Amino acid sequence: MTGLVRLAFAAFFFFYFAYIGLMSPYASLYFASRNFGAIEIAALMSMFQITRILGPFAWGWLADIRRDRLGIMRVTSVMACIIFLAIFYLESYLPLLIWMFLLNTVISSLMPLGEAATVHALYKNNDFDRRYGRLRLWGSIGFIAMVLSAGAWFERFGIESFPYFGITALLIMTVLTTTLREPAIEATHHVEVKLGRVLKNTQVQWFLSANFWMIFGHASLYVFYSLYLDKLGYSKGEIGLFWMLGVLSEVIFFYFQSYFYARYTTKNILLTAYLIATIRFALIAYLPELLVLIVAQIMHAATFGAHHSASIKMLQTWFKGPLQARGQALYTTVSYGIGGTVGGLVAGWVWEYLAPAHVFGLAAVSSFLGYWCMSKITHTDS
Repeated sequence: MTGLVRLAFAAFFFFYFAYIGLMSPYASLYFASRNFGAIEIAALMSMFQITRILGPFAWGWLADIRRDRLGIMRVTSVMACIIFLAIFYLESYLPLLIWMFLLNTVISSLMPLGEAATVHALYKNNDFDRRYGRLRLWGSIGFIAMVLSAGAWFERFGIESFPYFGITALLIMTVLTTTLREPAIEATHHVEVKLGRVLKNTQVQWFLSANFWMIFGHASLYVFYSLYLDKLGYSKGEIGLFWMLGVLSEVIFFYFQSYFYARYTTKNILLTAYLIATIRFALIAYLPELLVLIVAQIMHAATFGAHHSASIKMLQTWFKGPLQARGQALYTTVSYGIGGTVGGLVAGWVWEYLAPAHVFGLAAVSSFLGYWCMSKITHTDS
């Protein structure tokens, strides 16, 4: 992977996650400003996850068949821009729910295919441990930049300008997809048979189960963390700073990830991440003091940064070559799609009928279940 190609992927990650840095902290606040209730907001936000149940795998299947990940990314990014523009004209709840479904079905293609293209290029040069984190951290920097700039803007001028930030990030990202390059994908026969055999592997099943529970818990963070902080009395600017702190911590992990891979197995990194997630969510739930919340956000380095990077690395144990895009998509579908959807909807019910703090208590329990599933993995190549 040449320097220019790395720069293109870094820029793509920056603006893709700048868009996520708008949607994750502020979409729920934007919907709340339009007088939707907790259950309605949970359903709207769950579209991020519901569309990852079938969307990524369908896009991954198409990409593997066509052997053209980047071409599909370019088409779907243009579609995302067109669909996003509809937000300027939608007023009632049902049209917004449909809009969220369509928008995120299209956008669900971008990260799995972008990750697969990046990993393919890096493994081609045997450079994953050294380079992946340093490319991926630009996504985290983009997330921080959007969280801070949008948070400061919304604090001063109101959250009504939320849609303008979204369309700007998507347009720039779409232009950047035209600059991405990856090595040719070799044609391989009997891919379907190989995929079926891989899915019967109990190690793969435990791995996917662990990720299901991890993202089930993180759905509480993605859907309700901003509303939780708002309920605790923090301003939109301060909420943005909390999100920034979490993402800054993951940037630090991504930069130094090669240090951890040189000293610890991928499985041990993952087990540690699950235990830290259990502690993190318990702290957010039942000790929501300022210093404790700050420490909990720093733990994001492990619960997202280390977990995501190590999961992508472990995934290569079973999904290689022409199975790569579908393996990446399957990981996204099971964890972010099914796990995130169920977790977000259950969290909405807990928020509405029990108590906001118990939303994060539930996340702590699910993270520990993820630890238990990961502990069942007895062999990988990592």
